[in-house]
Amino acid sequence: MSSTTMRALVLTRYGGPDAAELRHVPRPRPARGEVLVRVYAAGLNPIDYKTRQGALRVVQRYPLPIVMGNELAGVVEELGEDVTSFTPGDRVFARMPKDAMGGLAEYAVVPAKLLARMPASIDFCTAAGVPLAGLTALQALRNELDVKQGNRIFISGGAGGVGTFAIQLAKRLGAEVTTTASARGRALVEELGADVVIDYTTQRFEECLHDMDGVFDLLGGEALERSFGVVKRGGKVVSIAGMPEPETARKDLGGGVFLTALFWLASYRIRAVARKHDATYRYLFMHPDGAELAGLADLIETKAVRPVIDRVFPFKHVSEAFAYLESGRAKGKVVVEIESR
Repeated sequence: MSSTTMRALVLTRYGGPDAAELRHVPRPRPARGEVLVRVYAAGLNPIDYKTRQGALRVVQRYPLPIVMGNELAGVVEELGEDVTSFTPGDRVFARMPKDAMGGLAEYAVVPAKLLARMPASIDFCTAAGVPLAGLTALQALRNELDVKQGNRIFISGGAGGVGTFAIQLAKRLGAEVTTTASARGRALVEELGADVVIDYTTQRFEECLHDMDGVFDLLGGEALERSFGVVKRGGKVVSIAGMPEPETARKDLGGGVFLTALFWLASYRIRAVARKHDATYRYLFMHPDGAELAGLADLIETKAVRPVIDRVFPFKHVSEAFAYLESGRAKGKVVVEIESR
């Protein structure tokens, strides 16, 4: 392979698994304020296959073809002009820009403000599973639910990628945490600190819970609707799997009147359910942030938070990694190893 090209997973059209393929493409160069990272591992998330399917086109329409991948870990290869916060050889990780992606490749260009140094105690594959899920959990719990000491928080689907971070971060913020898991996931969520675990295969959580201060919904659908029955009056339900609402357009996406109106209509039913229970509904579309990611790195380095990696796939088997993620069986994060080190 030429030094000017690289392997990358390229989305050529919207659709099924064959809509993305490994190709050789030109290696990117960093512009002002950017860093070229040699990628050693990239995390996979539901947003990746939803993007491939075209399910998020109303939120983010990419010019195709485009290199996929929303988070990475690797080594700084080259600095763009005016970048002084990193040096070549630094071990870094990042959540990629929403409008660019690019993490599922041998090299990626990342704005310096989105990068953070990896915790020294973890490897690239572990680090690659942190940025998107970790930042999502942090922003939901701290910024949206405003979790405080003594709060009672319900996290649905706690054994998944975001859930494993959310349980640990909620406990660190002083909350009593209840979550749902299967019998297979119970040991994991208890190990992470969950105080109460409801087996969703045998119990309905709304029959066991009441007067929760807040709910972090990771499942969407009818589980989201049932969540309003467990939150106390005046409480808040934050979801990353439900329907975007007007604040998502304004606050998370910087959208105008059209997108705000579209989300107002699309979320009308779930907001009506929230009003019925005297609760607030918020759909969170997280934002990349290098400073917040550096804070997570500190928590990982001090063992206050532990990333949970389910499986690591080699780059040549990235299609199998997607299939495993889409099966819903993963406990923790699914990672693709771009290059071993």
